[in-house]
Amino acid sequence: MDNQKVALITGGGRGIGAATAKLFAQHGYAVCINYKSNSKAATSLAKEITAEGGYCITVQADVANEADVLRLFSTIDDKFGPLSVLVNNVAVLQTQSRLVDMSAERINTVLVNNVTSAFLCCREAIKRMSTANGGAGGAIVNVSSGAARSGSPNEYIDYAASKGAIDTLTKGLSLEVADEGIRVNCVRPGLIYTDMHSDGGEPTRVDRLKTKIPLKRGGLPIEVAEAIYWLASDSSSFSTGTFVDVTGGM
Repeated sequence: MDNQKVALITGGGRGIGAATAKLFAQHGYAVCINYKSNSKAATSLAKEITAEGGYCITVQADVANEADVLRLFSTIDDKFGPLSVLVNNVAVLQTQSRLVDMSAERINTVLVNNVTSAFLCCREAIKRMSTANGGAGGAIVNVSSGAARSGSPNEYIDYAASKGAIDTLTKGLSLEVADEGIRVNCVRPGLIYTDMHSDGGEPTRVDRLKTKIPLKRGGLPIEVAEAIYWLASDSSSFSTGTFVDVTGGM
């Protein structure tokens, strides 16, 4: 593993996470694919990456759980060595609902899974990357959402609020660790063809709304992955606290 860069993709088994894991592997990174419960998807993706000559591992961990996060990062330390890139991609979405019908349990589930997870993973990444701690620096890319700007009324205000928190985390943390060799940036996807819309109860949501997109189509996971990779790569070496919207113009 000498001199090979290492990337952790949380929620890396499907959708945007899977496309991102494949792209980093194609660029020579050793990749850790984190998943919570869908071992079949993660294992299948890892086999695909390995068959193409890439190097990766899969690690089951609930990144909203502190003990699991510690185990995840310790596994990467042992298997790969120093972490170069963290992509905070994991997120959950509940069935479409107006706020007036949301339970506290639902709201807390969304916030813990989408926000606490990113804070915990950022914390552990910084401990390893920070030049103040003897690290070599690194890059963190947070995956937010266009919903952070739109608010997703009548559908996912809780999800939108969680992504607004990710935007704030990105800005604040980028300033906090800028002089420690760590860049923190963010990608905000819009209507992308992924399985997440099924989680919300409407698998065809992108097709229903695509006429409202200036480019008149939904996005593909690889189009988001390309933006994530650019922000993590040396090509964006003078960018931190930056937001890239991959929303088709919305």
